[in-house]
Amino acid sequence: MELPQGWLALLEDYAAHLAAERGLSAHTVRAYGTDLRELAASCGIAPGRVTLSTLRSWLGAMRDEGAAASTVQRRVACVRGFFAWAAREGLVASDPAVRLKAPKRQRRLPKVLPAGAVAETLAAAESRAGEEGDPIALRDLALVEVLYSSGLRVSEACSLQLRDVDRDRRSVSVLGKGGKQRTVPLGVPALRALEDWLRVRGAVSTPSSPDTVFLGARGGALDPRVARRVVHDATAAAGPGAETSPHGLRHAMATHLLEGGADLRSVQEMLGHASVATTQVYTHVTSERLREAFRQAHPRA
Repeated sequence: MELPQGWLALLEDYAAHLAAERGLSAHTVRAYGTDLRELAASCGIAPGRVTLSTLRSWLGAMRDEGAAASTVQRRVACVRGFFAWAAREGLVASDPAVRLKAPKRQRRLPKVLPAGAVAETLAAAESRAGEEGDPIALRDLALVEVLYSSGLRVSEACSLQLRDVDRDRRSVSVLGKGGKQRTVPLGVPALRALEDWLRVRGAVSTPSSPDTVFLGARGGALDPRVARRVVHDATAAAGPGAETSPHGLRHAMATHLLEGGADLRSVQEMLGHASVATTQVYTHVTSERLREAFRQAHPRA
């Protein structure tokens, strides 16, 4: 899209700042750039002429168009970050977004697979891997086991390196968001499935294969889209309504840990959340399950 004068160079400098100084991923930097380009096109004026009134009009237009509250919140956060940076660097006279507020988003509890459904999923994947003896079936089992055991994001699992697996300590080292490193434990079934896959990984790898743990059928690094399809197909085996994504397994791992007595701070560390407030959504999930059980079972509920 064509941008008003003054925006292009500023957005290029901001993208470089996000990548180099804040360590954001290329995907996140592109997403920020898209949001800011849409703002520039909507305002139609140079960045130095944008005022709080301009931004409020932009915000109102988004809401009139039916944008989801989560989308509006994300874009407002992006714009606030951009103008705070521009003002700090002396690229605009003042920060017009400092008092810009987004509508509050109603927090929805994530859908979580019951532990029984996850167990059925893993049992079906294990049976299929044993019957077929196919390296890809063994990879799929290892992927699902590792995702549920560790709560890794799908991007983290797909970029996991062979050197990141510590079999003696039964853990993996993960490079998460913002370039932050963390160590996550693996359960015995996940480690066993991972070792079974690594024994046959050579049947899939090629001389040009990367050192990632999980490979695609042609020997390249496993594409996150393929990983999502693997998880969806595996969880569908547990019955209608059980289908979920890698992020669904992450939700399940966190919820089941808390239900089993794990403390919130440990779960935060395993998930790689910067703030414990992000992890607290899972305490609401477990509390809601307790309330539902009480309502259904207690004679005087």
